[in-house]
Amino acid sequence: MTARETFGARPEPTQLFDRFQDEFHFQLTATQAEHERVFRLRHAVYCRELGYEQAADPANRLEYDAHDRQAIHCLVTHRASGLAAGCLRLVLPSPLETPGGARLPLQGYAGQSLTHPTWHPERLDRNRICEVSRLATSPHFRNRPANAALVDPAEPPPRFSEAARRTFPVIIIGLFLASTALVGLAGRRHVFAMMEARLPRLLAMSGLTFTRVGETIDFHGRRSAYYIDQGQAESEMHPHLLPLYAHIRQSLSPQLPRAMPGGHDAQTTRPG
Repeated sequence: MTARETFGARPEPTQLFDRFQDEFHFQLTATQAEHERVFRLRHAVYCRELGYEQAADPANRLEYDAHDRQAIHCLVTHRASGLAAGCLRLVLPSPLETPGGARLPLQGYAGQSLTHPTWHPERLDRNRICEVSRLATSPHFRNRPANAALVDPAEPPPRFSEAARRTFPVIIIGLFLASTALVGLAGRRHVFAMMEARLPRLLAMSGLTFTRVGETIDFHGRRSAYYIDQGQAESEMHPHLLPLYAHIRQSLSPQLPRAMPGGHDAQTTRPG
């Protein structure tokens, strides 16, 4: 199944989504060990595979930055193997205004490109804005051979059935559904993200309609800032995604309190 078939209005993929729910688990990380699973996956993709970022901790193969202290981290794991399949973070601005400090990561590297007269982080309530970033899928969970040089020696390539492989393209839409659920659960509304032009077009086929709010810049390729209203995203979501969305939201809701920045169950603070 192609990405277009996953995102687009194909015949109702009930069986595919049911199998995806059986195969994968959505977890909000809270402990240092859990965070490091996310940071290690990000290192594999953003540092080793794409070369977009410098490792914050090369010895332990971890990629993180200062914004991770103010983020909710979501990890998708493959139930049978226990392997990390995908991740994302939802950055929430600090409740305290920092003079000269960026509210969201994209304001730090793309602030001058933000041109929308209404949907601009500086014009919105800081307690209602957030940014989705560091979205990644493991090379093990893509329907093309993984580059041997990128495979973590501690996690040898697993063997999957063809039926299992058909669920892999759902990981990316599952991550976006998880981000939509997290935004609502966290009491936010205004969502920003930096994306290549192709991804918002694919997401729009499933009813997740993003508005471009900035000029295109060179940042890990040609990218622009995009915006979506969380309430609008829920109300306009394609009907065939609603059962999967409800499942993901129900899974994440009880996990949120301990995964919030400064959550009372966290064993350590996030690196940064």
